[in-house]
Amino acid sequence: MTDALLPNGLKEGRGDGQYFRKGCNPFAQTGRSKLQNKRANLNQQIIKEMRMRAGAENLLKASSNSKVKEMVLLELSYVNSNLQLLMGQLEGLNSSVEVYQSSQETANIPLIALGLKETKEVDFSTPFKDYIASHYNEDAANYEEELADLMDLRQSCRTPIRSEAGVELLAKYFSHLPLVESRFFSPTHHSSIFFTWYDSFTGVPVCQQNLSLEKASTLFNMGALYSQIGTRSDRQTSAGLREAISSFQKAAGVLNHLKETFTHTPSYDMSPAMLAMLIRMMLAQAQECLFEQLALPGIRNEVVTLLRMAQEAAKVSELYDHVHQCMIQTPVKDNVPFFWSTMSQVKTNHYRSMAHYFMASALLDHHMGPSDDEDQQEKTLSQVYDHLPDGCSPLDILKKPAERERVGRAHIRRAIAGHEEALRIYSLCHHLNKLEVLQDILKASHQRSLHKASDNHTDEEFTDYLVAPDIISKTDQPAEMEIPTILKVKVSDFFQRLGPLSVFSAKQRWTAPRKVRLHTKDKDLGFTLKGDAPVQVVSLDPLCPAAADGLKEGDYIVAVGEAECKWMGVGEVMRLLKDVDRQGVDITVVSVLDGNPTMPAKSATFCGNLPKTYSMICLAYDDDKNGKSRKLIKKSSFLSWGLKNKLKSASTVSLPTAEQSWNKPFPSPYKDAY
Repeated sequence: MTDALLPNGLKEGRGDGQYFRKGCNPFAQTGRSKLQNKRANLNQQIIKEMRMRAGAENLLKASSNSKVKEMVLLELSYVNSNLQLLMGQLEGLNSSVEVYQSSQETANIPLIALGLKETKEVDFSTPFKDYIASHYNEDAANYEEELADLMDLRQSCRTPIRSEAGVELLAKYFSHLPLVESRFFSPTHHSSIFFTWYDSFTGVPVCQQNLSLEKASTLFNMGALYSQIGTRSDRQTSAGLREAISSFQKAAGVLNHLKETFTHTPSYDMSPAMLAMLIRMMLAQAQECLFEQLALPGIRNEVVTLLRMAQEAAKVSELYDHVHQCMIQTPVKDNVPFFWSTMSQVKTNHYRSMAHYFMASALLDHHMGPSDDEDQQEKTLSQVYDHLPDGCSPLDILKKPAERERVGRAHIRRAIAGHEEALRIYSLCHHLNKLEVLQDILKASHQRSLHKASDNHTDEEFTDYLVAPDIISKTDQPAEMEIPTILKVKVSDFFQRLGPLSVFSAKQRWTAPRKVRLHTKDKDLGFTLKGDAPVQVVSLDPLCPAAADGLKEGDYIVAVGEAECKWMGVGEVMRLLKDVDRQGVDITVVSVLDGNPTMPAKSATFCGNLPKTYSMICLAYDDDKNGKSRKLIKKSSFLSWGLKNKLKSASTVSLPTAEQSWNKPFPSPYKDAY
């Protein structure tokens, strides 16, 4: 995809520079863009079917006619079937890992990348202009450029380039969101802007009127983009492996930051359980790349090195086993693609078999010689096993050829069994069968173990029932979460001309600006000033001309004559006032209004009639209408007039717990209608 620079006409002192990066060309016919376009189309089809289902359910509950109910139930069965088919197609997109792999990748097992969350376009122009005019009492037409910059930045974030530049773009937008929230999202009333994001696993839309969902989804896409950078890296080179390791560790760090910061996000792909699984998967893939980094220059054919590589492979297997255990737990198992859980099982068995192969090579291909360091080999071998076969000790295995070969053959048998299990699991998933490179690697590893077994075959093997002990996982380079420094990128407020954010924010309510005529009397204005920016009137003489003209204690001076002074300190404002002549000068002041009404926080609209966390407002959202002057109001259907008190929307959404019967992707809420 292409990356471009978009001039935004920012003047000095505002914005992030003369240019900011634009996202990828959404019409570029690359594999990744085609995949995202398919995802967007599926999301639209899913919401269409859910609208139909919601309407049919309302009709089913409102009607008492048995024939109508029978027809509605039939229609609902068709709609649910279509939803299941669409969900299957979305799962197929999440299983298309080959799109994200490096073009040079022909000898490594494919890695899994997260797809970007899709969102609808948002028009900030009309509501923000209204807010600037009503709240800040300024001419909104003067902020056309800032609004265009903000909307361009958000639009660019929908198609970020797959590189650090794309992550930086998302990080800049994420850093701008708290500033926008402080300027335009008042705690006393809700904005008319609806932010809609689609679940990356189910395609179910979630809609909110505040910026919590916007922030969380941007963080999720940052983690997803890091995972795509990791899968795209060329793992046949040392530099590519370092990039992949760093990217997966950063992906885990971003997702962990999301998990700890936004604990009640109403979307399944960002639920604590799902994020915990994704973090484990990113760290497992980072550990896999660390293992490949050790093996890239070649593995020295000596006992100690082979024993350590066995433990490294066992560590990768252990991490993937933990990932698989997370994937099969409720509610994660209902939403995670079957391809992912199958891939984690395949890798668990594959790397465990590799560990046993390395152990077999160390024991069968080498024998203790006079020049070997006996103490080092004994110490290393004792750290490989948590327990040994009865009557055996590490020194016995190393020194006794018969015992050494017996244990070595037991390891190669476990390696062969593990490779066969990996191939069996591989054959169960039709999406996995498309990855021919994975099949080639599994078969090659299996054949290598078979050759090792045939080279060390003896007639006593059929009577040898020794089971090779488990290998203790250990690594000298554990994969760890890495918090990208780019998360703390500093940006300049697009709307800083409104004034210092500490004073001119959505939390404060203001009077309309008013002019006060200042006249000097013996070089005394009748008040003093304090504060950095903006300055505030204090110690006002109630008998001075300014007080008589309407100046009040605590007023903020926003202009002196024609000079804006919201960002001026006391010294600068005093310099403007010291040259006041006999005719005087007009100053513009505003006053803070006290007594802000309180309002309960409201994170999303939720309809208890629908499975998962889904906003009914999304169903009423008309995509064909111009959003510039749209104000959405949730209206009850005329068919549900009798259920007004029954179907109330909850003000705060919590994810369904395991005790609730919401485990199936699309449960039927009309079972009692029969």
